[in-house]
Amino acid sequence: MSSLQAVHNIPEICAQLGITDVVLSPGSRCAPLTIAFARHPAITVRTVPDERVAAFIGLGLAQAQRRAVALVCTSGTAGLNYAPAVAEAYFQQIPLVVFTADRPPEWIDQLDGQTIRQADLYGAHAKGTFTFPADTTHPDAHWHAGRIVSEAIGLAEQFPAGPVQVNVPLREPFYPKAGEQLQFQPVKVTRELPGRPQLPAAALQELREAVQTTGRVLVVAGQHPASAELLLAVRQFAAAYQVPVVGDLIANLHLPAAPNFDQRLRPLGRQDVFMAVPEPGLKAALKPELLITFGQSLISKALKLYLRTAKPTQHWHVQPAGAVADTFQSLTKVVRMEPTDFFAALLAEAPRSTTNSIGVSESSDLSSIHSATTTSTPYVTTPNHTAAPDATRVAAAPAPTGPVRLVWPGSGAHLSEAAASAKAAYLKPWLAAENWAEGFLQKFMQQPNQPFNEFTAIYRALQLLPDHTALHLANSMAVRYANILGLPAGRTAEVFANRGTSGIDGCTSTAIGAALAQPDRPVVLLTGDVAFFYDRNAFWHNYPTPNLRVILLNNHAGGIFRLIDGPRQQPELEEFFETRQPLTAENTARDFHLHYHTARTFTELESALPVFFAPESGASLLEITTDSPTNAEFFEQYRAAVKSSFA
Repeated sequence: MSSLQAVHNIPEICAQLGITDVVLSPGSRCAPLTIAFARHPAITVRTVPDERVAAFIGLGLAQAQRRAVALVCTSGTAGLNYAPAVAEAYFQQIPLVVFTADRPPEWIDQLDGQTIRQADLYGAHAKGTFTFPADTTHPDAHWHAGRIVSEAIGLAEQFPAGPVQVNVPLREPFYPKAGEQLQFQPVKVTRELPGRPQLPAAALQELREAVQTTGRVLVVAGQHPASAELLLAVRQFAAAYQVPVVGDLIANLHLPAAPNFDQRLRPLGRQDVFMAVPEPGLKAALKPELLITFGQSLISKALKLYLRTAKPTQHWHVQPAGAVADTFQSLTKVVRMEPTDFFAALLAEAPRSTTNSIGVSESSDLSSIHSATTTSTPYVTTPNHTAAPDATRVAAAPAPTGPVRLVWPGSGAHLSEAAASAKAAYLKPWLAAENWAEGFLQKFMQQPNQPFNEFTAIYRALQLLPDHTALHLANSMAVRYANILGLPAGRTAEVFANRGTSGIDGCTSTAIGAALAQPDRPVVLLTGDVAFFYDRNAFWHNYPTPNLRVILLNNHAGGIFRLIDGPRQQPELEEFFETRQPLTAENTARDFHLHYHTARTFTELESALPVFFAPESGASLLEITTDSPTNAEFFEQYRAAVKSSFA
């Protein structure tokens, strides 16, 4: 048996446990791993020279495929370059199995080349670390080596998923002799069988009664992959208990729950708009008594700050396992269930009306729902409220609203009249604020004679986004703009963003990983210039991505710093915060064979977008060039209009 047989068995173990994709970066010390993976018939191997890029491409592959991806690199600082993607995977709960080739243990700290202390390289940002045996000639060591790989893959995929490191010390010779065939022997693997935790019936009944009897119940969703089961369960729960459900764009609650789903019952997503309204009466009306959360991080700073101030009496977070963050400083209960199972379980004992496939009662008064969700009049504090004329107003002044009794499917069957009335009274301002925000945005973004600016440019691009797109949002202003604007109703784009650590360092690479994982699906990246040029090596590989579209907002600066009160008021703004740069992406597009489009006016943008999004256009880059001070001035007009148009 070859001294490297245990190493050559690693791809076979990976394949048997469902890993089909490996991203590796060339090197000498990792040669045995490289050759073994490259020659395995069930593994797709992609070579990416830049390890930082390679790791983010692997993250994008795993994110899109929803299964573990392996990374392979050589010894020394190569593994350190994986660290940003490893941290992102850890906080975003994405499974990566990281194989770092290493010197044998006796040569660590002996001034040998490409040698650092690689054991536990990622520390607290990996779920675990394993050290492969340096010598595997003894049968026990051979068994130990195989067991380690099985355990590592199982740990990576076990909820909450995340990255694990397998450090592999290797001695020369690294390469098989000419003509030598690698043998992939039968291997023993240990499989993890996933389970879904359930609460005892008595505990579920206690939760159910609390939801039924509490008037002000609010559901807030953090970042979450799209799930048809979850969408339907959340919507049915919200309908049955008259509960507002709020989620950022990356929560993927905007997707239709079923082909015939009534969009009037969709969750709310305009909180970045109406939470900026300086109306004490509105804020008081929105305060929950019971907050139910699931998912990961929130983009909306306004919502986070509001919930930290308007603390609920109870806050339940629904998550089957793992550490839970007390984001709003009010956590009182951790519910160890899958969110889908939780919302379904709270409905299980409730009497049902006859429902269609979307949980809407056939005899329900949908006109009353429609009146609350399509009217242009938001919540107001007094019945005699009138607004003073304001030159900055872009939406109609709010008029008083009378009592609205919402009839939701099943509400009369399992809620008392008092409870139903209390819930309707709490739901009303949420629906009205959401509706006002939608009307406001539409009017503001379509006002004539605007200067060319990136905020409106994004709005127009999102209106034409192809259905079934995987929309990747780079960090900084791109993800914030998109979260404010949202997607047109009924659009079936799934939204991704690296909000685990919220760094700019791998946004393009992650999108490219997604494009490689799903070649038949449109993948659109919305990014700013700093994130784009920082991650330009993302295109340095030899794999076609005809489904990739990159929308680059180039204002030749880090424009976000003009929008933050601290840095924008400092004399050092332009040189030390904005990181001004004169680059354009035309050379990058030419170097990496991307079709290049540019827009400096709304006319050019309207002309470019249909061609850019056309399926036959191939891998393309649209560079939208704007002026940073103009962008900041227009966004300030938006923020001022939000306040004056509501008050």
